[in-house]
Amino acid sequence: MTLSKNARARAVQLPAWNEALGLPRPWDQQWSLRMQQVLALETDLLEHEDIFDGSHVIEAKVDEMVAEARAEMSRIEQMGGAVAAVESGYLKSALVSSHADRRRRVESGEEVIVGVNAYTTSEPSPLTADLDSAIQRVDAVVEERAIIALDEWRAQRDPLAVDAALERLLRDAASEVNLMEASLECARAGVTTGEWAGALRSVFGEYRAPTGVTGSVGAGDRVGLTELRAAVAATGQELGHRLRMLVAKPGLDGHSNGAEQVAVAARDAGFEVVYQGIRLTPEQIVSAAVQEDVDCVGLSILSGSHLQIVPDIVEGLRAAGLDEVPVILGGIIPDQDAEVLLRQGISAVFTPKDYDLTTVMTRVLEVVRASKQLEPASP
Repeated sequence: MTLSKNARARAVQLPAWNEALGLPRPWDQQWSLRMQQVLALETDLLEHEDIFDGSHVIEAKVDEMVAEARAEMSRIEQMGGAVAAVESGYLKSALVSSHADRRRRVESGEEVIVGVNAYTTSEPSPLTADLDSAIQRVDAVVEERAIIALDEWRAQRDPLAVDAALERLLRDAASEVNLMEASLECARAGVTTGEWAGALRSVFGEYRAPTGVTGSVGAGDRVGLTELRAAVAATGQELGHRLRMLVAKPGLDGHSNGAEQVAVAARDAGFEVVYQGIRLTPEQIVSAAVQEDVDCVGLSILSGSHLQIVPDIVEGLRAAGLDEVPVILGGIIPDQDAEVLLRQGISAVFTPKDYDLTTVMTRVLEVVRASKQLEPASP
């Protein structure tokens, strides 16, 4: 990407090595800047035409990609277009299946990821030696100040004007009228975006995109999967029902690939999987756990908000009488945070180093059996 003049990235962005946990520190920002300066000033890449121009290897690869893209576009066109492909779940299912196939290659070692499934021995990293100071976190006081400012904003508004603006918005939303004028009236009255969105949600409902999990193809047979399936089935027979696992993504985190692969892996292992997509509230997750009568709740958090969200879910489950339902967490979780959450009742914490989902599902089964006071499954 940086070698080709015609395809080269014009800037190398590095939000932060700890992007999921905090803001980029000045050091992180400088790292990104220096890489761009090295490419621009210490190499002669900018002084020459594209070194790949006329390359039969590159041209053949481009032609291959174009042909595959046109074939995919033709399939989508036959379905009725992109909107129809999204609504039918085809696009999301194809994406999840593609990730599942890559996961199979990584778990089998067919695809080497240095530092993950090969060459994993390493000297201690100075970047992670002191995570408390290495991670630049948002101070909790910032949230408190934002809430205070919001309350002050609402207190100084004209409540009659706010109510009138929201009533007009609701009325226009229920008709064919363009919503711009009503939205402008809301803005002038001081209606917040949350109030505005809530009003429209009450009229139109909330769109939940296809998750792609149901129609996806699993990762196929892998080492240990046959034994795991037998152990899951045996546990189900002991309990008198098929094991059910709720996979949930709370908060505003939209990075769903990991949760989807966990859901697919759990299904491959023999679990009945409940997965409702991204951006769920703790209340929605607890409600789903109650309604579906699940044996385990698996949370995926890649936004760094685990210390804020997970305790709310655990407390909600306890309040709903589901104290015995184990909660398992996966995501970008520092060891210090994992220890805190384990003390608060989380049964297990997985991070990106736990890439082998067959092993992860084996551990999940162990947690479920322990929560049901069953003897450990036979190896």
